Amino acid sequence: MYYINKITSISHQASFNNVGFSNSLIELESDSEVLKPVYKEYINPRVLRRMSNIIRMSVTCAVDCVNKTEENIDAIIVGTGLGCLTDTAKFLNNYITLEGLVPPTSFIQSTHNTIAGQVSLTLKNNGYNMTHTQNNVSFEVALEDAMVCLDNGMQNVLLGAGDEFIPFLDEVVDGLELAKLNLTSGVTFLVLSNVENENTLAKVSASKTIYKGGSKNNLLATFLEDNKLKKEAVDLVYYTTPFETKTEKLDQLSEEINISNYAGIYPTNSAFGLHLAVDKIQTGKASKVLIANNLTKNNFGLMLIEAV
Repeated sequence: MYYINKITSISHQASFNNVGFSNSLIELESDSEVLKPVYKEYINPRVLRRMSNIIRMSVTCAVDCVNKTEENIDAIIVGTGLGCLTDTAKFLNNYITLEGLVPPTSFIQSTHNTIAGQVSLTLKNNGYNMTHTQNNVSFEVALEDAMVCLDNGMQNVLLGAGDEFIPFLDEVVDGLELAKLNLTSGVTFLVLSNVENENTLAKVSASKTIYKGGSKNNLLATFLEDNKLKKEAVDLVYYTTPFETKTEKLDQLSEEINISNYAGIYPTNSAFGLHLAVDKIQTGKASKVLIANNLTKNNFGLMLIEAV
């Protein structure tokens, strides 16, 4: 079993260090902004000014998770669909406009594994460090890697996911197969452990990632059957894409909430859905929550979260 001992998010909701935020969600508007904590309380101000927005968000969430659990972290694993877009754009702009040698800093900071690397540097952690980028199931793949680590002797994994918005995404959204509905940014980090303790909030009972696997409703039914779970036993379902988009509409199991209406659209917003699920469980509003990540037409991610 895999236990969640701490989780936090920086999002459009009051989700950072705020138990019960899932009971007062506000739907996003076109001008909604990410609610940012005071970063300098978590990051040295001299280092902070050199960080892009996604790095600030990620490091802050990671530091908060580790500080709250006070557990030794054996591995840092991050899922990101698009990586550090602000620095990528800056590097490409320098490459096009500058003559001669291009300053390497923006290139170094533009790679997808910069997030996990900066978290490692901040925490002074030299353990296993991995980044997964698999479009909309990047977080689910990172979660499965964390499970493998815990199955093979590690005790605590710092698991995160995040993506950031830049205006260029509006121009290429059709090619990304993402619904053009509040494209935005968001970051979620959690401490996943194979040991239950006094800090444990919930547990991950099952996770499955499918690529081009056919009917999502058939896959969902098989997932429930494999986990010996009847539809009626699921209290709440979080999904990631509005039904009016080109993705397949899922059969209704129970109360359903569209994550994207509250987190916005970004490739790893299912990680925010995990935080929502944990918060519902933590506040006694649910005991079994299913997260169905159908953000794109082909890839499908499923996570079952339960009370301990």
